[in-house]
Amino acid sequence: MSEKVLMKGNEAIAEAALMAGCRHYFGYPITPQTELTAYMAKRLPKMDGVFLQAESELAAINMVIGVSSCGKRVMTSSSSPGISLKSEGLSYLAGCCLPAFVVNVQRGGPGLGGIQPSQSDYWQATRGAHGDYRTIVLAPDSVQEMVSLTIKGFELADKYRMTAMLLADGTLGQMMEPVSLDAGEIKTFDKPWATTGTKMARPHNIINSLSLIPEELEQWNLERFARYDEAEANEVMYEEYRMEDADVCVVSFGITARVSKNAVDEARANGIKAGMIRPITLWPFPKKPLLAAADKVKAFISVEMSMGQMIEDVELATRCKKPVLLCSRTGGVIPSVKEVLEKINEAEKIGGDRA
Repeated sequence: MSEKVLMKGNEAIAEAALMAGCRHYFGYPITPQTELTAYMAKRLPKMDGVFLQAESELAAINMVIGVSSCGKRVMTSSSSPGISLKSEGLSYLAGCCLPAFVVNVQRGGPGLGGIQPSQSDYWQATRGAHGDYRTIVLAPDSVQEMVSLTIKGFELADKYRMTAMLLADGTLGQMMEPVSLDAGEIKTFDKPWATTGTKMARPHNIINSLSLIPEELEQWNLERFARYDEAEANEVMYEEYRMEDADVCVVSFGITARVSKNAVDEARANGIKAGMIRPITLWPFPKKPLLAAADKVKAFISVEMSMGQMIEDVELATRCKKPVLLCSRTGGVIPSVKEVLEKINEAEKIGGDRA
């Protein structure tokens, strides 16, 4: 077992990206993810890598497009308002079928909001910007998962030629925990589509997101969604906690899942059979385990730091077979164990008989 080191979440993401083979970073500082940018500024020049603080978020994401076109592993990071500025480029990445790794350490909104933690970019991350496309969205609940999911994100992006986004929050970005930096084998993928120069040995590769022929653009979208279907079939990640006999199922991700796990334990101590399903991939969403749970539990509770963005996906996944309650705080406030426990008690009373 490798020795553990104490690392801040933002810096752990950066180190994991370097371990994954990323040697190109383009970004712009914004709280609460600036330590990630600063870490890359310090480390990449010593590794013959490229760090560039762009003049804007828009410039940074377009630099990502250029490097990804050449077949290199590349990343950018930001926080909520900065991700909005990158939205056009995220859609262009999808249109070009280019892999990239993007980190969003969320802060409160809308607008400039505040610098406290939030989960209110869920819709933006899972629904995307303009056009028909998907983004793989990974939601860690610890600094250790920030490491493992960063490496996984680069691999998934390359495998499916799409963007993978690590969706964290200000608490996870700023907190310090012991982590293992033993990454094991790093998967790499051939990229015959990359614009690396032909040396007259192959046809030219062209990276483009524009087609003025409707039938051609339709075909591009169909081919893209065939890859998305493959990702949805094979890459769902989730954690089940004390679900074997649960009457109430809490659904939560990220930092709120840690709070929810404690609430589940307290509910059990009080005689209520609570359990939790934690989505690790917000897309693809863990529909099957939630639908299976809907045949067993009385009710679901969506615990989140937003006005209720994930609850719709929980309702869709469970096909509204059972009630779905919302336990949420916003504006940078994290739900407490007491608040989640109160909602568990409410769900246990109103859920009705088990199926």
